[in-house]
Amino acid sequence: MPFEIVPSGTKIDFIGKWKLAALLSFGLLGASLVAIPIQGVNLGVDFAGGTEMQVHFTGEATDDFAIRNALSETALRGATVVRFGDEENNEFLIRFETLTGDAKNEAVDQARDALIEGVGPAEVERVESVGPRVGSELRRDGMLALLLASGFILLYISFRFSMRFAPGAVFALVHDVVLTAGVFVILGMEFDLRILAALLAILGYSLNDTIILYDRIRENMSLRTTYDLPDVLNRSVNQMLGRTVLTSGTTLAAVFSLYFLGGEVIRPFAFAMIIGIAIGTYSSIFIASPTLLWLERRFGPANAS
Repeated sequence: MPFEIVPSGTKIDFIGKWKLAALLSFGLLGASLVAIPIQGVNLGVDFAGGTEMQVHFTGEATDDFAIRNALSETALRGATVVRFGDEENNEFLIRFETLTGDAKNEAVDQARDALIEGVGPAEVERVESVGPRVGSELRRDGMLALLLASGFILLYISFRFSMRFAPGAVFALVHDVVLTAGVFVILGMEFDLRILAALLAILGYSLNDTIILYDRIRENMSLRTTYDLPDVLNRSVNQMLGRTVLTSGTTLAAVFSLYFLGGEVIRPFAFAMIIGIAIGTYSSIFIASPTLLWLERRFGPANAS
């Protein structure tokens, strides 16, 4: 007898809970959007522009308060200090307003000397700089990439299935991206190119999950009437539940490995992927399918050939 993660014949009423799911989703979307003006978006150097130093203190453990005190004696403008990695690593990221050429090099030397004198032995492990114009262009291009991806997905779903299927898929993708980004805003985590890359990867992952579910829905719709659509949707979701658990579970296992073992550079990307995969699996079931049901009831049956 073959092993089944989800027993055949499972009948969970997912569609019957669409109102509760819609309330939850709209509440989380609202919280994410409200957090932007209240909490603010912590843009990384990639988007905000500026100079970033990664400093490793080789002496006794220190904290960001002591580092700020040391930097207050310098002429650096807009300096911020964030711990990098675990506390025992004794590493910090120091950011300040963008300077160019010799001025930037002088500022880095000035900051290093002030830290050595005011805090203790320190090594500058890396320095990165992005001009404000480049940061602005990256923000614009990043938003454009997300919008274009959603637009082409709308066209693809319309061609692959029917126009009636497309809004649910796109709404699910927007839902996934906004909620994942909202987690970063609410937690005050830095938003940089790594997170943008994760959002684009989440679009692809969530779309793949939705298309496979839509394909099963289309197969089952050809065997039933529109009146039975809630049953068709539930049947389709339950039939694909084993595949969903297996795919999401193995993907999450790989991403968790990246998060815990990949180091600080890859950890923000992995964290965004963890959130996005969980939300993407939820949205394929509770957003894409109920949206299709609402459109079918509102505008009549689709020709999903």
